Amino acid sequence: MGLLQDKTIIVTGAGRGVGKYIALMAAAEGANVVVNDLGAGVSDQKADTGPAEEVASEIRAAGGRAIADTHSVADWDQAHAIVENALDNFGQLDGIVNNAGLLRDGIFHKMTKEDWENVISVHLNGSFFVSRAAAAHFKMRATGSIVHMTSTSGLVGNLGQANYAAAKMGIAGLSRSISIDMARFGVRSNCVAPWAFTRMTGSIPEDNPLYQERVAMLDKLSHGQKVAPLAVALLADSANGITGQIFGARANELYCFSQPRPVHTAHESTGWTAQAIAETAFPQMQRSMTPADTSPSYFNWNPV
Repeated sequence: MGLLQDKTIIVTGAGRGVGKYIALMAAAEGANVVVNDLGAGVSDQKADTGPAEEVASEIRAAGGRAIADTHSVADWDQAHAIVENALDNFGQLDGIVNNAGLLRDGIFHKMTKEDWENVISVHLNGSFFVSRAAAAHFKMRATGSIVHMTSTSGLVGNLGQANYAAAKMGIAGLSRSISIDMARFGVRSNCVAPWAFTRMTGSIPEDNPLYQERVAMLDKLSHGQKVAPLAVALLADSANGITGQIFGARANELYCFSQPRPVHTAHESTGWTAQAIAETAFPQMQRSMTPADTSPSYFNWNPV
């Protein structure tokens, strides 16, 4: 009996990279898997049905149960079709991994409206659309686990990724809200920040100032197979009670991230003026302020 025996799991963006490893491991742990992948490249949206079917075929060849799905997570109706596909083929839905994504990196003052909207649409809207499509089914069955992919690009920060960082930070907020709103129905929602060399990472433009540093480090940290066990564990019944959290997987290291909470207060009995804030409150709070770090500078050691 696997951790996900007879459960049905949707993994979006599962045709390649991290999503593929999660889909394969979920199947190996006994799950019925909906392998969703539009088949588009990370920097375009030209559909290709091949990747999803390849992964589904690999699962079936190993004795597992899987279907391919090529609907777009970025469209409300198609996101609902992904959930309907799971229900039509397997009769139930127990978990979702919102992994689909793309990159359109660019320095903030050069970023286009199109690049902003495309990234937000797939990452943030897609995570909401698919989760929302499953909400009624989860509520009815009083169970369900949703795993969202966030990133230290949002949680910490990175150069040239305003769109991606905003989407990933938004996903963290979305996950937290789902965990609160759906708690009474037994539905859990958590985030994973993966360190893995994926097809998205490989698409980062070489003229990005952090390209060589990021690629060199990520190449040492292994690939998606180090992230998959964390996602699968969060889908399992053994993780009941774990919700609203943000985890990370980096080679053989696991992380539980802190989340924004007040860290310093300043009180003025007569009320604050703008000048008093500048002269008194800000200097008092200086030691509690978060520096403008980037993810590569913060996680700057080689894990073992």
